Amino acid sequence: MNIDVNYLAVFIAGIISMITGFAWYSPFLFGKPWMKVMGYTSGSMKEAQKAMGKLYGLSFVLTLVTAFVLAHVMSLSKAFYGTSEVSTGLSTAFWMWLGFVMPVQMTGVMFAKEKWPLFGINTGYQLVSMLLMGLTMGLLG
Repeated sequence: MNIDVNYLAVFIAGIISMITGFAWYSPFLFGKPWMKVMGYTSGSMKEAQKAMGKLYGLSFVLTLVTAFVLAHVMSLSKAFYGTSEVSTGLSTAFWMWLGFVMPVQMTGVMFAKEKWPLFGINTGYQLVSMLLMGLTMGLLG
C-alpha cells in the first residue's frame, strides 16, 4: 500500500493549528478563563511570555509531528474506505482525537488533579485543531 504525504499540506496544517492556538488562548476566546484556572495574573502572564518563543518553536515542531501522523492515518483510511479527502480528513482527525488525545488529557484530570475547566479548554482546542488540520490536508490532497 502506498502512503502519500503532502508535506506542504502538513506544513500548512501546522501553521493553521498554531494560529488556532493563538486565537483559542487569546483574551477574545478562552485566554481569560485559562489564565484563571492556571493561576496566572496579567503580570505573571507577561513575565511568562518572555520565555515563550522557544516553547512556541517546540510546540510548532510537535504540531508538525501530529499533522504528519494524521496524514499517514488519513492516507490509510482513504485507501481502506474510499471516502473523499475532506471526509477522510475530518473523520480521521475526530477519531484520532477521541481515541488518543482526549483520553490522555482526561488522565490528567483523574490523576494529576487538573481542573475540569482546564480539561474543557485544552481538549476543546485539541479537537478543533485536529479537525482543522484534517480539513486542511483533505482540501489540499
